[in-house]
Amino acid sequence: MKTLETNLRVAEAVGPKMDQLRLEFETILNLEKYEFDNKPVSVKGNAKFMRISLLAALSLNDNRTEEFKDLIMTSNSIHATLFTVHNLANTLNTLIHHRYAHLNINWDDNITRSKIICFEILKGADYLLKDENLSKWISFTGSKTGNSGGIPHLNLNIGEYADDIPAFLDMNSNAITNTQILIAGTTGSGKSNLLAVLMNEIRSISIETSYPVNFLFFDYKGEFSDIANNHWLNHFAIDRSSILDPMAEPLPFTPFKNFVNATQNEINIYSTEMANALCAIDRATISANMSNRLSEAIIDAYKQTKGKPISFQLMLDCYTDLQPSNEKEKVDSVKSVLNQLVRSNLFLNEDKIDLINNSFIIKMDKCPKDGPISKAIVYFIVSKLNNIYENIPAQANDGSKVQLRHFTIIDEAHYMLDFENKPLKDLIAVGRNKGMSIILATQNMDAYKSKYFDFYANAQYPLIMKQQSINDAVLKDMYGVAGNDLVEIKQAIAGLQKGELIIKNNEAIVLGMGKRYKKILVRHLI
Repeated sequence: MKTLETNLRVAEAVGPKMDQLRLEFETILNLEKYEFDNKPVSVKGNAKFMRISLLAALSLNDNRTEEFKDLIMTSNSIHATLFTVHNLANTLNTLIHHRYAHLNINWDDNITRSKIICFEILKGADYLLKDENLSKWISFTGSKTGNSGGIPHLNLNIGEYADDIPAFLDMNSNAITNTQILIAGTTGSGKSNLLAVLMNEIRSISIETSYPVNFLFFDYKGEFSDIANNHWLNHFAIDRSSILDPMAEPLPFTPFKNFVNATQNEINIYSTEMANALCAIDRATISANMSNRLSEAIIDAYKQTKGKPISFQLMLDCYTDLQPSNEKEKVDSVKSVLNQLVRSNLFLNEDKIDLINNSFIIKMDKCPKDGPISKAIVYFIVSKLNNIYENIPAQANDGSKVQLRHFTIIDEAHYMLDFENKPLKDLIAVGRNKGMSIILATQNMDAYKSKYFDFYANAQYPLIMKQQSINDAVLKDMYGVAGNDLVEIKQAIAGLQKGELIIKNNEAIVLGMGKRYKKILVRHLI
């Protein structure tokens, strides 16, 4: 019997039908009146509904025809978890083959298999939406579903190589040395769609397991947080409550570290790092006296809070107190930066959300991308993630795969690479052992080889899309090529169309023969 769960595609009609089924499902489960602080039930993503619909359809013993051939397919994938969660693969495979046994089906054809699965999903959804059928199914199956216990294999299907061969990025098998993804592509190259595909894969594969992978996405262009693109959020199993706009209201957490029960030396080191950061994000020119005064002000602020997280206002007050009496009214470079941060009111003074165990999109399009406010938002949030990771256990490992907990995704990342960004480097270096990963996207691959840190040397997957130019030295380092091989890679990059990218062909590089790169057409999602 041919197994069905690989290389499947979604029909156009499935998404809208699942939205309809979800609405009906939530309407049935939610009470009209809520008491105390109970929240309405909201089910994220389509996987559960697709699986319920498929099961419902296969329970119907009517004669199957070749109606499935009329479905219009998309390039979006149906994840194998549709079959494998709850160990349903054998049951579903058997029932599907049984229902279509009287027809001459080519089970080796991906499109035919995809159409049959989608036809059954739509058939089941139509059945559930009739009369009281959905209520009966909920009563029969129960409204709570168990989670798959194992670590999911984050083998991300991002598109296709030549000849329709699926292209995967293995993110968490033990053979993978790290989990960083770097993307470089000019405006119009398809970067936004690629980011969406990556987030969709990460969430779809993991969301129903005991090891869900969350993300924090810095949306510099505002595309993903735009209400006009609200339908995109379903791809990532989130809703608008996951969008945070620091220009509209403070981000619901403090960016500063808690030093209760910490040593004074820990606070001293932190104060120096923080002073350097505050100057770097505004490229402020300060004297040694001003730098020392700022570090001392941070130490004094922590003395006042007895080690609890401080605030920019308290930092400013302590800095002013340390100025000579005849300079307290003077606004120097340090106070200029602090004043901007105080006025912007970017953060609360306490944590109201869990950055790790939830997914969020930070709306970044309302402030200048290269300005101190944008840099402060990213810098301090990444610093906060580092603080959290210090206090969680190492990632789980089942012998073949490691747990991934979280992705930090920064679009327009070049704005955060042109200064000494210690939190970002720490997140790459230290977070790896705690199950975190980073996806950075920017205009040109050159940006990742800054004087402060060689980001691409630490990346498992540098993905090059269409760009205006690329430094020969970067390509030589990345692919280990020169001469004709270098010219060939440059020509391949110049010939890329929207939605295409090249990736290193590690097998060819190791063997020293064949093309050093492969070309991938990214599947279209948004």
